[in-house]
Amino acid sequence: MASTATGGTGGGRNWTFLTNHGHVLLAIARDPTARLRDVAAEVGVTERAAQAIVADLEAGGYLHRTRVGRRNEYTLNPSGRFRHPAEADRQVGALLALFAETPATEMSPPGLTSSPGRPPDRSQR
Repeated sequence: MASTATGGTGGGRNWTFLTNHGHVLLAIARDPTARLRDVAAEVGVTERAAQAIVADLEAGGYLHRTRVGRRNEYTLNPSGRFRHPAEADRQVGALLALFAETPATEMSPPGLTSSPGRPPDRSQR
């Protein structure tokens, strides 16, 4: 069986293992100061879709957006849990560590630390 670039078997339907939300989170992990226009182009969605996804991720606590001059800078929360019940016991930091060059421990918001398998320590806040 031949494989296509998206991991399919040439059967016609293109699909990927990660959702657009996952792709946006990974793009931001790779470049926390990226413009949404660039994130959208990397993921293959419109800029408006990228904005909506970033808003979802921020509302879900997976990232924090800070305005720096005329740009946004993003801080990721690797201790966030996957949303699907089958993976809810896992942290997204493990996924980020697979694909992003920055270690997951360096992505934590200031004052928020965590260890694998433990909830974040919020006592520093």
